[in-house]
Amino acid sequence: MSKQHILIFGAAGFMGTYLADALLAQGYAVTASDISAAGERYYAGRGVPFIKLDITDRAAFAAIADTPFDAVIHLAATQPANVSAQTYAAQNYIDVNVGGTLNILEFCRTRGIARLVYASSHRNTQGLWARNRAITEDEGRAIKYDGEYAMFSISESAAQDCVLHYVAQYGLNGIIFRLPPVYGYGPHTEIFKDGVPIKTGFQIFIDNAKAGKPIELWGDSSKGRDIIYIKDVIDAYIKALERPTVNGLFNITSGTRLSLREEAQAIIDVFAPEGASIAMTERPEKQNNIDNFLYDIGKAKRELGWSPRYAFKDMLRDFIREEETKAFGHLIENRRKMLNEQSDH
Repeated sequence: MSKQHILIFGAAGFMGTYLADALLAQGYAVTASDISAAGERYYAGRGVPFIKLDITDRAAFAAIADTPFDAVIHLAATQPANVSAQTYAAQNYIDVNVGGTLNILEFCRTRGIARLVYASSHRNTQGLWARNRAITEDEGRAIKYDGEYAMFSISESAAQDCVLHYVAQYGLNGIIFRLPPVYGYGPHTEIFKDGVPIKTGFQIFIDNAKAGKPIELWGDSSKGRDIIYIKDVIDAYIKALERPTVNGLFNITSGTRLSLREEAQAIIDVFAPEGASIAMTERPEKQNNIDNFLYDIGKAKRELGWSPRYAFKDMLRDFIREEETKAFGHLIENRRKMLNEQSDH
């Protein structure tokens, strides 16, 4: 039996690039789509069909060839890590995350594409984190209506509801992945935080460990997050494609809470020069940006047959291998270019 033909919207990003690579390696046919000219050049170099398309332009979908796609994977989104203070506009979140999702759903409906997998952030559960236990899929949402993630969470929640509407109304086989921070070799060096470009704490820890410098732990270092490695997320997508009758929302996370202290120690263990002794200094008086959350992944295990394969140290070691191959080095260059362009506005 031949493999499926998959159309990926948002294929030029971090997750889309890794996903396309994995699907091609497993014999799937892939068509990539993105608004990015850099993505168009990357996929042309790989001989992968590419559709340059703005998902907010409904008329543009009519130009897509009448290819019998088996499934669509929707990764395209506007998110705070990519938005500077100068370019922020609430309308952009609605136009891309809601309007763009609706356009993709209509494309699936009118073309008779039965399967959609939609990537969504976990941020619309922020009000549940204080429960300090693993959050399940049936606990609903609890949006925080202020801060940089507010419009992002509002728009993604509406997009999720659009997917569920098409499942109920038109019989679409739709899956929604609830994703926490996704780590891996790629654009994790710098992001926008509250609209300002910063180097991520993850990258600062790695840089200090490589240089043999001390690492400072700000705030409560026992607080931790449920993060996931990019290759475990990709495995979940492949499991979803292999189970075309499964629908609904799934937590795709590690199912474990990694504290700030554990994260720093693991980075020291993996990245520090041999024989180096690197001190970790606790600075509880200084504020950090670490949130405290954990998700239950029992549903994904039962219905998708999926479990994460990479513990955090395994992820770091694989991160080094990916960095050495430089296969996805263009992702970092693209992000730096984006940061510079937006900061110049």
